[in-house]
Amino acid sequence: MNGLPMNLNEQKKQALEATANPPINEDFVWDGKDEDDRPLSRKEMLTGIRNKGGLPVSENSKKITTIRLDARILEFFKSRGKGWQTHINDVLQEYINSHPKA
Repeated sequence: MNGLPMNLNEQKKQALEATANPPINEDFVWDGKDEDDRPLSRKEMLTGIRNKGGLPVSENSKKITTIRLDARILEFFKSRGKGWQTHINDVLQEYINSHPKA
């Protein structure tokens, strides 16, 4: 014996039978008991479909800009591999921190 109540197996059997032969032209009726079984509202469905994509919004969001750098500087940072732009940002942040406004 596995310790599960017998009625749980009967419930599973009934659920499998119901999904194997869904009623024709009838909507799903939620019994109001299990929130996970509740059908999504139209608004919830559209919210889930409209995925903005991209990275999540950060508290410390960065701005896109164009900057001209000497080729030697750019080569140095790019040679360090992935994350070279973040590394440039970190170096500039260190500079700001070590040179407070007078």
